[in-house]
Amino acid sequence: MTNNTSKIEVHWNYLLAIENDLEKLSRYVEFDERNFDCFSVEITRILLSASAEVDVVCKQLCLKFNQSSSADNIHRYRDEIKTAHPNIVDFEVIIPRYGLSLRPWDKWKDSQGLPDWWTAYNKVKHHRETEYHRANLKNAIDSVAGLFVMTLYFYQEKANSGKLNPVPQILRVNAEYFKGIFHGGNDWSFMYRIV
Repeated sequence: MTNNTSKIEVHWNYLLAIENDLEKLSRYVEFDERNFDCFSVEITRILLSASAEVDVVCKQLCLKFNQSSSADNIHRYRDEIKTAHPNIVDFEVIIPRYGLSLRPWDKWKDSQGLPDWWTAYNKVKHHRETEYHRANLKNAIDSVAGLFVMTLYFYQEKANSGKLNPVPQILRVNAEYFKGIFHGGNDWSFMYRIV
């Protein structure tokens, strides 16, 4: 008997684990703008986990297209990633189940802009005693969407060929803008054509 193995995509698997936590949260807090200011320990954990992984993936993505990159913070990531992938600022993530459409990196359109969820992450990480309320549902959802986008860019070759599996449970790419294509009726694979 032969065992077939393939490379484990650790960042993709971690994204899927965080997305699973977000999906579980939706059983207790409806993903509705009237709840976006809701905050809790679980929401804080999701925001911190997703944002910390964004930091890791951004650094790896910078090294992927520039092996001598010394980018080590969100400002330098922004500058290098926008140069390599200028369309990232318009990348739209949808959560069809809740009618949500997100552009987690749109603040990067401004040359000094940072996503609100990233600012919240840093405030909560460094000043939790006064900034705990920033670990809210909106920032948690946006941070997971931001991680989804960065992870897709990091695994762009596999994403473009439909070999990035398994698929997320609730996160999708807006096909109108980014040519996300569902394959098969049971949603076993999803192709992301990143432009």
